[in-house]
Amino acid sequence: MTTDQTRPAVLGGAPAFPDGLPLTRVRVPDREGLLGRLGAVLDSGMLTNGPTVRELEERAAELLEVPHVVAVSNCTAGLMLVLQAAGVGGGRPVLMPGFTFSATAHAAHWAGGVPLFAEAREQDITLDPADAEARLKAADAPAAVMATHAYGTPCQTEELQRVADAAGLPLVYDAAHGFGSKRRGVPVGNFGLAEVFSMSPTKVAVAGEGGLVATRDAALARTLRTARDYGNPGDYDTLFPGLNARMSELHAAVGLTWLAGLPERVAHRGALVAEFARTVAGLPGLRLALPEEGDTSTFKDLTMILDADAFGLDNRQLADALKAEGIDTRRYFFPPVNRQKAYAHLGQADALPLTDRLADSVLTVPLWSHMDAATVRRVADTVVRIQPFAAEVGAAAGRA
Repeated sequence: MTTDQTRPAVLGGAPAFPDGLPLTRVRVPDREGLLGRLGAVLDSGMLTNGPTVRELEERAAELLEVPHVVAVSNCTAGLMLVLQAAGVGGGRPVLMPGFTFSATAHAAHWAGGVPLFAEAREQDITLDPADAEARLKAADAPAAVMATHAYGTPCQTEELQRVADAAGLPLVYDAAHGFGSKRRGVPVGNFGLAEVFSMSPTKVAVAGEGGLVATRDAALARTLRTARDYGNPGDYDTLFPGLNARMSELHAAVGLTWLAGLPERVAHRGALVAEFARTVAGLPGLRLALPEEGDTSTFKDLTMILDADAFGLDNRQLADALKAEGIDTRRYFFPPVNRQKAYAHLGQADALPLTDRLADSVLTVPLWSHMDAATVRRVADTVVRIQPFAAEVGAAAGRA
C-alpha cells in the first residue's frame, strides 16, 4: 500500500516527520569545554556564588553592553527582586501585558503588587504603549510598568519609557526570551530600570536553570547582590527580606558555554525564520510574529498568527493537522494571563479583546539553534501542503 505524498497526513498522506519533530531540542555547543568547566568547579569545592558566577556576569555584561549584570537562580526570582527594590508593594497596580507568560504576573504578585493588564500591539504582540498609557491614567496609584519582549521581539522601548516617565514609574522588562535581541542596534538589556533574562533550557542562552538581571543602575545592582542572598550583607544581620536566589557555579559553567558563539546562533535562528517566511509567503490568513525593520529578535519561538477565516483552519485545527505530520506545536501564549484562573479574582478576564483574539490565533512550531534550513523548509512546506485541504481537514476534525 502506498500513501499519497500530496495529501496531509491527517487525511491519509505520508507524515512529513514520521519519527517526530519536537518543539525544542537542546544540544550543548561545546561538550568537552563544558565538562572541563564543570570539573574545575567540582575541584574547587565551591558550588555556589563563586568565581564562575562572576565570570558569567562579566561575560554577559560584555555581550549586552551594560555595566552591571547580576546572576540569579531564575528569571522569576530576578523579576521579584527587581520589583521589590523598585518599591512595588502595598497591593498597588503593576501594569503589564496580558499576552505574556504567567511568571510576569506572578513576580508582581509576590513582590506585593497587583497585575493590571494592558493590550498587545497587533503588529508584534508586545505591550501597546498607547493602551498602557490610558490604563495608567485610570489606575489608582500604580507602582510600576512591566513589559515583555515576547518571543524575543523587542518592545517599543522609546514609547514605553516615555509613558513610564510621564507617570513617574519605574519600567522593568521581562526579557526572558531576549538575550541576543536588539532594538535599533542596541542590545536588549539596556532599557528601563532593569531587564531580566531567563537561561532555562528552552531559551537561546542556556544555563539549565538560571537568570540574569541587566541594569545601568549601580545602586540597584548592589541591592540585588544582597537581595539574592536572603538580604544578608555578609554579617547575617539581614537588611531586608531577600530570597535564596543565588545561581550555582555549575549552572554558571553551563551558561558560559552557551554564551560562546551566541551572536552567531541568534543570526542563524533569524535566517531560519526568514527561510520559513519565504516558504509560506502568499498563504492566505497567515503571518509571522516578526520584529520591526532594524530590530533583531532571538526568535526564541517561531510563531504563526492565523486568521482562521482566511486560512481555513484555526490554530487548534492546524495544530492537530501538524501533530499528524509528527510536528510538535504550542499555543504560546494561550490563555493570556488576564484569563487564567490564578487571576480570575481581578475581574480583568474580558478587558483585553485584541489580546484575546491574538492569543487565540497563535501557533508556535519547532525552531532550534542547531536546526538546519532543510528541516525548517520541510515544516513550512507542510503548512503549505495542508492549507489547500483546509475544508477537508476541518471537516475531519469535526469543527468545519
